Amino acid sequence: MTSGAEIIHQVPYYSQWESPGLVRAILSKEVDAADDPLWASSGAATQDEYAFWSWRLCGMACLRMALDFWWGVAPPSVTLAGECVEAGAYVRHGDKLDGLIHAPFAAYARERWGLEAQARPELAVQELAGLLAEGRLPMISVHPSVRELGPTPERPGGHLVLAVGATEDGLVIHNPSGFDGESQQFARVPWRDLPRFYAGRGVVLGAPQGLADAG
Repeated sequence: MTSGAEIIHQVPYYSQWESPGLVRAILSKEVDAADDPLWASSGAATQDEYAFWSWRLCGMACLRMALDFWWGVAPPSVTLAGECVEAGAYVRHGDKLDGLIHAPFAAYARERWGLEAQARPELAVQELAGLLAEGRLPMISVHPSVRELGPTPERPGGHLVLAVGATEDGLVIHNPSGFDGESQQFARVPWRDLPRFYAGRGVVLGAPQGLADAG
């Protein structure tokens, strides 16, 4: 799927939960997200607010990774989510949430953070390695079970991960809901397996123009 040298961008990792080591326990409901001891670092005003958002912050975790990589800053996840609500990238209906909506999110990333950002409702697997070689970071929609490379889901998508590299054998991702020490940072997804989880869409992020020019 790739040609030439391996591509690995040294992007910092952030989980969608403030305590990456608790992800497995939170997902299995052994620990309530509201009991995450680091909840206040998210920017949430209350534990309940954090618990609501934490299950929905995969896109914000990806954004934090990109911002830290290019800008050296990682604003709190719930703070970023609030800005995305104002930008129309999330639409909240009580206890339900629509989003992350890719087009308004890409506009927000451009206008608020100066990133190159393009919503791609069609983004082929075959394009990913080339985009990474150009220095871009694709946020792609995959099924959450990609963390374990489990059985083929009924439908792909529903969760955002950040592609940070490509090898001859597979895509390298930072997964906001991956398991600590297993599938969080620089996790390898074989090219042969990726289509089972990947919905074929995402948002392609690129360096701010000044940094890109300097590079």
